[in-house]
Amino acid sequence: MAISTRICSLTADLNRNSLPPGLVFMPLMRLLTRGLIVAALAGTSAVHSEDSPDFATYGKPFVTMYCIECHRGADAKAELAFDAVNDTEAVIRGRGAWESAIRMVIAGEMPPEDHPQPTVKEAEAFVEHVKAIFDFSDRHAKPDPGRVTMRRLNKVEYRNTVQDLIGVAFDPTEDFPSDDIGHGFDNIGDVLTVSPVLMERYMAAAETIMDQAISTHPPEVIKRHLSSTYTEPASADVATKMMVDGFRRLTSNATEAIEVGPLHTPYQWEDGDYLFRTRAYAHNTGATPVKVAILIHGADLADPSSDEQLATIAGNVLKPAKILKIHELKANHRDQAETIEVQVPMMKGRHRMMVGQLKPTESEAPTQLFVEYMALDGPLDTRPKSQQKLLACDGTKPQPEQTKEVMSRFLRRAFRRRVTEEELQRSIDLVDASIVGGESWVSSVQLAMQAALCSPKFLFRVEQDEAPSGSDIQALDEFQLACRLSYFLWSSMPDDQLLNLAESGQLAGNLDAQVTRMLTDARSSSLVQNFALQWLQIKRIASVAPDVKLFPSFNDDLRQSMLKETELFVQSILREDRSVMDLITADFTYLNETLARHYGVTDTNGSMAGRPVNEPPGQPIRGPEFVRVTFSDSSRGGLLTQGSILTVTSNPTRTSPVKRGRWVLEQILGSPPPGPPPNVPELPASEAVVASTTVRQRLEEHRKNPACANCHAKMDPIGFALENFDAVGAYREKDGAFDIDASGEFSDGTKFSGVNDLKSIITARRAEVARCLCEKLMTYALGRGIEYYDRPVIEKILKSIETEDYRFSVLVTQIVKSEAFRQRRGASQ
Repeated sequence: MAISTRICSLTADLNRNSLPPGLVFMPLMRLLTRGLIVAALAGTSAVHSEDSPDFATYGKPFVTMYCIECHRGADAKAELAFDAVNDTEAVIRGRGAWESAIRMVIAGEMPPEDHPQPTVKEAEAFVEHVKAIFDFSDRHAKPDPGRVTMRRLNKVEYRNTVQDLIGVAFDPTEDFPSDDIGHGFDNIGDVLTVSPVLMERYMAAAETIMDQAISTHPPEVIKRHLSSTYTEPASADVATKMMVDGFRRLTSNATEAIEVGPLHTPYQWEDGDYLFRTRAYAHNTGATPVKVAILIHGADLADPSSDEQLATIAGNVLKPAKILKIHELKANHRDQAETIEVQVPMMKGRHRMMVGQLKPTESEAPTQLFVEYMALDGPLDTRPKSQQKLLACDGTKPQPEQTKEVMSRFLRRAFRRRVTEEELQRSIDLVDASIVGGESWVSSVQLAMQAALCSPKFLFRVEQDEAPSGSDIQALDEFQLACRLSYFLWSSMPDDQLLNLAESGQLAGNLDAQVTRMLTDARSSSLVQNFALQWLQIKRIASVAPDVKLFPSFNDDLRQSMLKETELFVQSILREDRSVMDLITADFTYLNETLARHYGVTDTNGSMAGRPVNEPPGQPIRGPEFVRVTFSDSSRGGLLTQGSILTVTSNPTRTSPVKRGRWVLEQILGSPPPGPPPNVPELPASEAVVASTTVRQRLEEHRKNPACANCHAKMDPIGFALENFDAVGAYREKDGAFDIDASGEFSDGTKFSGVNDLKSIITARRAEVARCLCEKLMTYALGRGIEYYDRPVIEKILKSIETEDYRFSVLVTQIVKSEAFRQRRGASQ
């Protein structure tokens, strides 16, 4: 009825203006066709319908009216011919072209401006129809886990892998070229190319790494020697009363601490074994030799001696202590003084060494012990810790067997899989050839390890196929699965536990337990550093430059504090295994004094400067250390109000509701708007305009442009809800002389006022938030973009996490257990 009324009205208008009959006929026909299109598309199958959408009936009329003129025959524009597409199957076969086409329609770039234009309702209905075709196809398609391009380790993965494999602490990637970004991340196989410059850097890095890891000329053992005069218990009387010809006298029945002992002195300890030495003799009138006790003391000492054991030693023994050796001293004159040695093994809590004498029995006379010095040598193994780890082997075996033991262990870890006999023999031959050339065994093994670090088997994450040219789906082998898992959660190589499980074929059956273990490991912080910060797009805060005149408080300290806040917040969601929705709704964050002052927060209970203190009051926020701050309302909790995000989504001189709205749509809701049409002018920014209008008023004027209105209607309201936060994330109630208006209405009629309402609206769309995060995390985990054939896997994951309150660990576990993560197909599909 509405269409008929409109036709009649238009006919009357045309007749009154006495237009030629031909000009009346064409608009009438176009309007009639539009009516048919709208009516037809209104009846098209909705998403998730059980019936396949019929393109011939519902989609073809739109294409015929708006697309065929340019996209037909051999000379079709952009080589896209739609005139031969008459059914749903043809649309599915040409999916790539059709996805490109609907993107152009969504962006308003097609049809061209000088051609008939569909209404917004027509365009939206057509796009929904084509999407429904693809949705139906995806849900009924043969499973396809996809195929990941063999990719090299990116800079972070290379650095972490070298540190875990070799044990060096420096960063060997400082002069490496930057990694390219694909699908928002720097671990995407398709963009991780290897340039000649990078290959040169790999060669130089391998040499530097091994030079630091293995020392061919270890330094001498450090020797510490202390005269007994300067040992404790100390007193000014020691030199005059207690020293006898260079020996300090200890008497078993004395009353003063300096006389009875035991002697002791502190040391600085490194990892490793030490050798302790002392020189002593004794005076004893009885027949039983004096027994000397060598002890070690420390507050955190592991496995100390019992109080009963320590009570046998004369004097005040510092506790806790462990008796390392009891020595019967036969020497009774300084010329016969004996040197007593004891090995001090690696143990927790070492601090002081002590020398004392055992108490004589009640029937025996008091004894005297004379001590010349206390000496400590060590660590006895001065090789770097990395060298001790890399070259550890059975030293009693012949050298060729030592080489085999060392290189087989190293190559297994470096190549992250079982090593073939041929690969191992090649490394052994390199060691042997180097030794024949005059090099030592240590330097020869060092050379072989250096060569392994330059191998593609180390530099690349290789997933070999049994039939690479086929289309069959293959399960990853256990080592490949271990690599995917470790680089996903740790950005580093598999540890020994993962490799051992893979070696025994038990990893696939223990994925739940391994994910739990790995998420609680400190190395999972890389999931925040390397996934979350890229997903949230806040690494670029390092290069943002807010206007120093408008924002004088913004400096590098504040910049780093903003980034740290987001890191700690996301880390807490992971560590506490919270719902991913808490990323939006959480009532807490992490602040130090710098950031708290910037936000106007005064204590850990979220009290705000200039407002009444919350009850109960929290602890004042002081110093550089971050503390958890809980807010009584949700105005500052969650990601949306964090300075890092608010700053990177602003302009240097003002907030940008457009950037902030686009960020929420793209990174949180997974609905990125199309790019702006060409030649769109910037908002007026002259001093007169800025002084007389708000950003909101200028944007509303900008939206009057029909080419801009559709996308801005989705982005701007989100940005308006965040207008109480300025361009560097500080709270405000005025924009210059104007009051902030943080209210608005979305295109579906939903009204809001401020950030709290925005959080509620986003929370109500939790399915979209979960889908967006799932797709982002899968992209990062797989090292490739999400494709249409991943839809069934994603739907399955989303159903699983919905029943578990969207907990982060469940999302990670379901991704790891998915077909896309555990399988791959050949290249021909």
